[in-house]
Amino acid sequence: MTLLRVEEARDRMLKGVEPLGAERVALSAALGRVLAEPLLALLTLPPWDNSAMDGFAVRAADVVGASNEAPVRLRVIGEVAAGHVPTTTVEPGTAVRILTGGMLPPGADAVVPVEDTDASPGVAERPAGVQICIPTEVGAHIRVVGSDLRKGDRLLEPGEALRPASLAVAAAAGHGDVPVHRRPRVAILGTGDELVPAGAPMGPAQIHDSNSVGLAAQVAEAGAESVSLGIAGDRVDDVARRLRTGFAEAEIVIASGGVSVGAHDVVRDAFEQIGRIELWRIAVQPGKPLAYGLATRPDGGMAHFFGLPGNPVSSFVTFELFVRPLLRRLAGHTELIGRPTVRARLTDRLASPPGRRTFARVTLAADPDVPGGWLASLAGGQGSHVLSALVAADGLAIVPEEFDELPAGADVDVIRLDQDCP
Repeated sequence: MTLLRVEEARDRMLKGVEPLGAERVALSAALGRVLAEPLLALLTLPPWDNSAMDGFAVRAADVVGASNEAPVRLRVIGEVAAGHVPTTTVEPGTAVRILTGGMLPPGADAVVPVEDTDASPGVAERPAGVQICIPTEVGAHIRVVGSDLRKGDRLLEPGEALRPASLAVAAAAGHGDVPVHRRPRVAILGTGDELVPAGAPMGPAQIHDSNSVGLAAQVAEAGAESVSLGIAGDRVDDVARRLRTGFAEAEIVIASGGVSVGAHDVVRDAFEQIGRIELWRIAVQPGKPLAYGLATRPDGGMAHFFGLPGNPVSSFVTFELFVRPLLRRLAGHTELIGRPTVRARLTDRLASPPGRRTFARVTLAADPDVPGGWLASLAGGQGSHVLSALVAADGLAIVPEEFDELPAGADVDVIRLDQDCP
């Protein structure tokens, strides 16, 4: 059987996939979510002229020619702080003490910083008068109404992942919630008679189900929600029953294990009772025995199925390569659906099976000989069962299909596991 290349497999999985529908969520829950509609300003900012400094609101015409040698003395007739409405009007020969953010009182057209007067800075009684030691121009130190944004301005565009600054501007512009694409839901099934839940007592031939734990964490890191389908034994009826439950609850169902060609690898047969396999076996190392299919959900929508390899490293890597991009597309991300890559120089020889693309677990360090460059070193054993090397790794070094090895010193692309898309 001809193995599919990574790009072909991923393109087929993503073909026709559209973001999930919109929902409104509070700003406190919107970080990292993807905007589903344009976000418009509900008000003008600043909503009124206000002071950019602690100082005195004055008429610029009153302080023409003011200097340290010949200060201009003004009578202080009031004070305005942020959050309060001015109660006095600045007349010729007068000033109002004003604090940063305070609304500019009527009659004033400039603000003189307290440092340019004889008034005491910081907490102090309001003086009866103030000496202005510099001239000023109309508009000095004033934040003009609408100088940031105007009501109706487009603040953010659909498809933008909401960052802290995005949420801050949304709040400032009058929004308490935002329309975002719904988070994808993922149902996770562990398979195999040898598995017991993490932390449970083990029999003499059993191991803990680390894949389900790791996959749930990867799902959460990708910005989606997960639900556990538990652990199915190596029986078609048990697997099929749990898969049906998953398709009733989620847009994606992941089963780990049972998708190879062994006598007890029953996941593919179980899924074919529910949906159709679209592709199987991909030219990757680790992770060749991967199944992908589609099934109709009870509500009539389509759901995606991934049968990932049972070896823990293979499960992790194939999730990164295939499941994560699909999750991000469903969540509304448009272009940047994979992790960033860097170019690095190998410090170790890398071997690769002929005709398969290898993703080797490596650690990255700054290259002392190349400014801004990277060195990639093997994180440990490269067997698909070696979780310790995966824990140590912060990248996956890519050996293309055309090579069965790369020598130390060769340049490679490395997927940054420790970084998300910009």
